Amino acid sequence: MKGEGIKKKDKVQLRAEIQQPVGNSDEDLRSREAAVTNLIEILKAEQNPEEVAELTKSLRPFFARLPKAKTAKIVRVLLDTVGALNAPLELQVALYQDTIAWTREEKRAFLRQRVEGRLAALYLSVKQYSAALPIINDLLREVKRLDDKSHLLEIQLLESQAYHALRNLPKARAALTSARTTANAIYVPPSLQAEIDMQAGIVSAEEKDYKTSYSYFFEAFEGLNSLDDPRAIMNLKYMLLCKIMTHNASDVSMIVSGKIALKYSGAPIDAMRAIADAHMHRSLFEFEEALAKYKSELTDDLIVHSHLSELYDTLLEQNLLRLIEPFSCVEISHVAEMIKLPVDLIESKL
Repeated sequence: MKGEGIKKKDKVQLRAEIQQPVGNSDEDLRSREAAVTNLIEILKAEQNPEEVAELTKSLRPFFARLPKAKTAKIVRVLLDTVGALNAPLELQVALYQDTIAWTREEKRAFLRQRVEGRLAALYLSVKQYSAALPIINDLLREVKRLDDKSHLLEIQLLESQAYHALRNLPKARAALTSARTTANAIYVPPSLQAEIDMQAGIVSAEEKDYKTSYSYFFEAFEGLNSLDDPRAIMNLKYMLLCKIMTHNASDVSMIVSGKIALKYSGAPIDAMRAIADAHMHRSLFEFEEALAKYKSELTDDLIVHSHLSELYDTLLEQNLLRLIEPFSCVEISHVAEMIKLPVDLIESKL
């Protein structure tokens, strides 16, 4: 209880310091910035996204005294903190929209464009694609005129992700091509380059070019692995998917036991191992078991699910043909019992 009292007192003191009139010296500004940073850390430790959102608004008079670049940095940290604390979607969207309105009033176009890009990314992450696309399209027109290639690249990548999610593959490919053209003209940080490679892998897989897709996922995996980025395991998972889809399921065990992949384990890898085993055994029963056991990794992952649905249908047809080929007449219920699947599913395939 004593420790909680100290933390609460510190928070009150920091708020009081932040609300004091700001002096003209650089030292005063640095002191105020430090107080803001410390308060954000306390609120983050307390898991308090509502207070972080409120702080974002209450700091605006202070932002008027700061250089625009520093303001943009603090706003980014505040928005990232609210997202990292898993704030309700309504709170995050309201905060983004309120911040965008403030940037318009203050004529801070550079900051507004970046907050709008983050709002579009937020909508994509919660599958609200129709809300994301208008923001993306407006940003593309505006950012192209400004020749801000680093931000343009981020928006083009978002555009490709949105169109892929909406199953518009030609537009997803076109946006990805534009993003890669933009990337060739500027320095691209390793984490963003990995995102581009990952999206290229996703689009290539949709085009059934699984060998090319594997190469892109491998590039993304290596880049993210070198950064200790948690997204690396997703690219490893998609690498394994490509091996399964090219009927090289036996390679899965070899890849996950290789030196670079040894540190990765858990449900994403276990799920792909289970699917690989089912594929090698040509067992629909094992396939169904894997889908049920690893629902969040297989069925709920839209990228994996679309390809596994195709693989499942292929396996089912192969199993049925193998069973009924020797006979001129078969009883459907008997076939269903043999491969341990519902009768209505067998009827729909025959």
